Amino acid sequence: MKKVEHIGIAVKNFSEANALYYKLLGVEPYKTEYVESEGVNTSFFRAGDTKIELLEATNSDSAIAKFIEKRGEGIHHIAFEVEDIIAEMERLKQEGFILLNEQPKKGADNKLVCFVHPKSANGVLVELTQEIR
Repeated sequence: MKKVEHIGIAVKNFSEANALYYKLLGVEPYKTEYVESEGVNTSFFRAGDTKIELLEATNSDSAIAKFIEKRGEGIHHIAFEVEDIIAEMERLKQEGFILLNEQPKKGADNKLVCFVHPKSANGVLVELTQEIR
């Protein structure tokens, strides 16, 4: 794993959360995107080398809607950038981690993504990300 790529934060109200993080960080989001496969709106903020992703559910069946219903708003996941997502997925499986998807899928911000089950990572949802080339 190369670095923390971003921290994902689940929010109930996208426009209010974007305004709040604008005030907090002093910058506008550099990108907003709808990810149909996940049922979310996303926005990305950059503060130095750190990226923050806000996630708002667009339907009640999405993982973000279920997360907020169960736990409320807050940190949803930590994403790590990897050089080769397929190789990293295989390595983690060999190490005993439970992956939530068998193949990487297209995520936001031009990334391939895969999630590691929180039960196998001390309660933290881990996202692997690789730039789509």
